[in-house]
Formats: sequence, C-alpha cells, structure tokens
Amino acid sequence: MAPVARELSLDAGVLEPLQTASTIEGQVEELRKILERYGNPPLILIGFSWGAWLSYIVTAYYPQLVKKLILISSGPFEEQYATTIMETRLNRLSVDEKKEVLSLLSALNSSDLDNRDFARFGELMSKADSYDSLPQDSRISASSPDVYQEVWQQASKLRSSGKLLQLGERIRCPVVAIHGEYDPHPYEGVKAPLSWVIKNFRFILLKKCGHHPWLERNAKDSFYRTLRNEIKFHTTG
Repeated sequence: MAPVARELSLDAGVLEPLQTASTIEGQVEELRKILERYGNPPLILIGFSWGAWLSYIVTAYYPQLVKKLILISSGPFEEQYATTIMETRLNRLSVDEKKEVLSLLSALNSSDLDNRDFARFGELMSKADSYDSLPQDSRISASSPDVYQEVWQQASKLRSSGKLLQLGERIRCPVVAIHGEYDPHPYEGVKAPLSWVIKNFRFILLKKCGHHPWLERNAKDSFYRTLRNEIKFHTTG
C-alpha cells in the first residue's frame, strides 16, 4: 500500500508497517509492536487484501490499539464465497496466460517458486483483478513466496473453521469495508458476514473498480475521497 501511504501522508502522519514473519501470530505481534512503538494508540487502522484480515485480527486481539478499522478489498470471511475467485480470474485471462497461471500455481503449491516467478504470478493476478488499471508503481517491494504460502495456509484454515469470522464479535470500534464491484473476491463475502457479527459496520461499494482501487482509472479519485472522508469523519465526529 505504499502509494496509498504516500497519498495519505499529505494529510496526516502515516505508518506503513511491513510484515516479515511467516506465521499469522508472528505478523500480529509485529504489527502490534509497531503500533505501540511508533504510533499513539488508539489509531485508525487501514488494511488491504490480506492486510485487511491482519488488521481485523489485530483489532480483535488488541481493541485498545484501534479506534477505527478500514478494510480495503478484503478477502471473503466465509469459505462459501471463496470458491469462485480463481475461476473468475482465469476467465479474464488469455489461453496462454491461463496455462502460465496454472503452471505457477502448481510450483507455488509445491514450494518450488522463486521470487521472480512469484512476481510474475502477482502480475498476472493483478491483470485479472483490475477493471481498467493505471500504470503500477515500480517502487512497490516484492514479497516472499515462502512467507505468502505459509501464512495463507494458516489463514485459509482460520476462515474454513469459522474462527476468522468469530473474531469479529470482539471488535467494538467502527468498521468500514471498501470494495470494488469488479474485484474477483466477491463483495458479498465481506458485506454479509461482517454485518452479522459487527454492530458498528458499514460497507462501501466502488463501481468500475477491481482489487486495487488506487490503481483504477475510473475509481481512484472516488476511492481517495471516500478514504479521506472516513478518516476525517472519525477524527472530527
């Protein structure tokens, strides 16, 4: 979320934590320590994609650290909504790109994917996830396939067991979810489950928008306007 952090830093102080631990517990503790050491809790916590889940988990375990939680392009919180994600992505790619993705997925699942191939996998997923993408920021740092695979296996089990959604019962601060209508992660899998478990919850759907709102030609401005309104509303309200 480097571009988002830079944009928001024009208005206020921003922390952009980078997670390196290979377990959910490790990443939760990494984030907690950064918030406590470099921030002035309670803070507004903004998480994107896996970071949305991580922020949600941290808020559940350490509610005293967070005064408002904003989830951007979160993965669905129940397994039933996740079954079509990869199918949707593949249907948006060419025949050759589909074959490449399936080959890379096989290598990823067998832990035989290097950083270069993992970056290519991310590039293809970003293409499938986008409605009308702007040029991407070349300064965005690459992540590790080993960390991704290890953490995702744990996260997937947390969701399928129902424990991920149950954590929402611990959250007392306001929660806002911002999601693109074109995102292959179905927005219903965020909106419906969280509406059941979180009392103070609102959902905002962005039209003509995929998984990375700040990179969408048609949604970038409305995304930043929405995000700033949510931050200012809480600060002043």
